[in-house]
Amino acid sequence: MRLVHGVVCAVALALVVPTVSAQDPQGEKDRAVVGGGISAAGWTARLDAASIKQGRALTDSKFVQKGTDFVLNIGPAATYWNPKNVAKGDYTVKATIRNLKSNAGHPHSAGIFIGGQGMDSETTQAYTYCIAYTNGAALVRQFNGTARATTIFGGNRPENILPAVKPEGPDGATNEIAWTVKGGVATCSINGTAVATVEAGKMPSTDGIYGIRVTHNVDMTIAGFGLSK
Repeated sequence: MRLVHGVVCAVALALVVPTVSAQDPQGEKDRAVVGGGISAAGWTARLDAASIKQGRALTDSKFVQKGTDFVLNIGPAATYWNPKNVAKGDYTVKATIRNLKSNAGHPHSAGIFIGGQGMDSETTQAYTYCIAYTNGAALVRQFNGTARATTIFGGNRPENILPAVKPEGPDGATNEIAWTVKGGVATCSINGTAVATVEAGKMPSTDGIYGIRVTHNVDMTIAGFGLSK
């Protein structure tokens, strides 16, 4: 597995449904997806604070399971998880984000998180996520309760566009994202290439809930989501 940007040590879809959207002169607002809600058994979610301030709810996005895949039509940005999905010790969690699309005219993102703790409250939630943007950039970021989010690697900027990350084409962007934990060291890989590594002890925990992280106003299918040892 090749590491394209060195080791980073830190403290820290295709289906389109009708929507009602609003545009803010100072930025893109969350859309509301018609017929929204979470129908995948056992799954729940927490909206980002900015989306809550807009008055959005979980029913403004659509999260459904079709066979082993998940189909997401997202309005407000959120973190999705099933509390039964818990990883401990050494493991790999991965998913293929298929046909990630947005009509916003600028890059949007999706990915997976690990080490979820205290997920039911904004003041206690802690997790680390790795996402790919539709322009080919990547980001690894950590949340830890009320502390400010810590960027471990990357971001939505031209200098963070990586050869390993496939950008959006006519059918959207498709990327496999994986977290591998070994001996407490966590590495995020995109399409088999490591993009960031977090040393042992530099995350709130590598043990915990794993799930899906999405920005606002995107459509996608998530395939092959799961844990392996």
